[in-house]
Amino acid sequence: MQELPPTVKLVAVSKYHSEEEISEAYEAGQRIFAESRPQEFEKKVRNLPDDIQWHFIGHLQTNKLKMVLPYAGLIHSVDSLHLIQEIDKWGKENGRTVNILLEMHIASEETKQGFYEEEILDIMFDSRKFANVRICGLMGMATNTDDEETVETDFRRISSFFEYLRDLFPEMEEFKELSIGMSGDWRTAIRHNATMVRIGTAIFGERNYSK
Repeated sequence: MQELPPTVKLVAVSKYHSEEEISEAYEAGQRIFAESRPQEFEKKVRNLPDDIQWHFIGHLQTNKLKMVLPYAGLIHSVDSLHLIQEIDKWGKENGRTVNILLEMHIASEETKQGFYEEEILDIMFDSRKFANVRICGLMGMATNTDDEETVETDFRRISSFFEYLRDLFPEMEEFKELSIGMSGDWRTAIRHNATMVRIGTAIFGERNYSK
């Protein structure tokens, strides 16, 4: 992924891939990896090098927090107020501040999860209530389509709202990450000011679900 500009972090999506495959990418210099299943995440964290920066990108259930939060440097997929509250509660109990991204619903599919703009605004205005949560930016997934204009529209929407929030909350210096773009649309995401792209297939090849 030498085409990435230096301002964009490469998050290698290693879910469903073996520890051996992750080790190969690690030896090649990759340091940020992302998982989406808590059990798999916890196992890999314990077995792989300590200097890996682990991100969690899957839907996170509140009863699985203890399997993820002790190890994740960033949670990309925070999609409900209840989840924020439970993460904050875990942080208080464990003396930790947890870095999160708010997942924004930008795709046309209703099955996609995430907040709408008004909900994100409410959370941002109330963010001081969550002393053990650090809101570091937004995450979004574009519509699953080959129509490039639709993807452009999705990314334009989240990028514009991200910049609006940065202007509205200049005191939140940690609010600086825009996680958009995957193997099929990362170039489009970069044109819309992504600071992180989540790449799996382009690094590891097709997923092996039997592993």
